[in-house]
Amino acid sequence: MPLSIGEEMLTQTHGENAGTRYASCEDFRRIFEEDLHSLYQLAFVLTGDHKKAERCFVSGLEDCVKESRVFREWARTWARRVIVKNAIRELHPQSRHSNSSHVSVVFCPKELTDPVGDFDKDAVSRLGDLERFVFVLCVLEGYREHECALLLGCSDSVVREARSQAIGQFANFRSGGSGRYGGHERSGQAEALKA
Repeated sequence: MPLSIGEEMLTQTHGENAGTRYASCEDFRRIFEEDLHSLYQLAFVLTGDHKKAERCFVSGLEDCVKESRVFREWARTWARRVIVKNAIRELHPQSRHSNSSHVSVVFCPKELTDPVGDFDKDAVSRLGDLERFVFVLCVLEGYREHECALLLGCSDSVVREARSQAIGQFANFRSGGSGRYGGHERSGQAEALKA
C-alpha cells in the first residue's frame, strides 16, 4: 500500500523507526490514568452531568486507544480534544442555543467546585449548553473562535455571540452577589474578557 505524502515525508525525515514517535495504546492509558481528574473535570464541566461525563471519559479513552497516528508529544492535547468531541456528540450544543430567559442549573457537588482557572465550575454549569461549551473551549481551554466554531458546527458569529452571552451572565451573577463568585473570590479576569 503506497504511503501518503505525510507518511512518506516522515519516513524520509526520520527513517523507518518514525512509527515509534506515535502514541501507543499504553501511552494513552497512562495519560488517562495520570490526568484522570482533569480529563473527567473537563467532561463534567462541558456536559454538566456525571453520567454523561463518565460516558465521555470512557469513550474518550476507547477512541484514543484506537488512534494510531497521533504524535506522542501531542497525545495529552489529543486526549482533551477527544473528550471535547465526545461531549459535543453527547449534547449537540450547537442546536441548543439558550436565550436570556432560560439558563440550565446543574447541581455541582462540593468536590467539583474548585475554580476552573478563576471561574467556579458550578457557575459555568449554569450557562446554557452552547454558551457553556463556547466559554469552556474559548476561555478556559484556549481554543480560537474559528476552531471552536468548526468543532461545534456553527459560524464564528454564533461563537462570538455565545461567548459574549456567557461573559455577560458571569458579570450579572457577580453584580447580584456580594463580590464573591460561587464561594470563591473573583479576580478581574471576567471584566478583562468583556473588553
